[in-house]
Amino acid sequence: MPLQGWLEPLGIRRFSTDGWGASERHIDPEQHAVGTQHPQKIDNKHLNLRTRIKRLVCRTMCFSTTTTMHDLVIGLFINR
Repeated sequence: MPLQGWLEPLGIRRFSTDGWGASERHIDPEQHAVGTQHPQKIDNKHLNLRTRIKRLVCRTMCFSTTTTMHDLVIGLFINR
């Protein structure tokens, strides 16, 4: 099954890409938009996710030593 078939039940029917030839060949023009409207929002979400995930890696300053803190921080991040 193509990727688009997997995404359709999730309500994802429009795709924004960088205009690469492969994406133009495989995505219907009415579902395809080249570029993004607000790339800053996307970058900000990725930055926040990377910062929060640091807590799960032992070699960082943000590391939590107890399972309770891991659960609390991950739960807060997901709910927020």
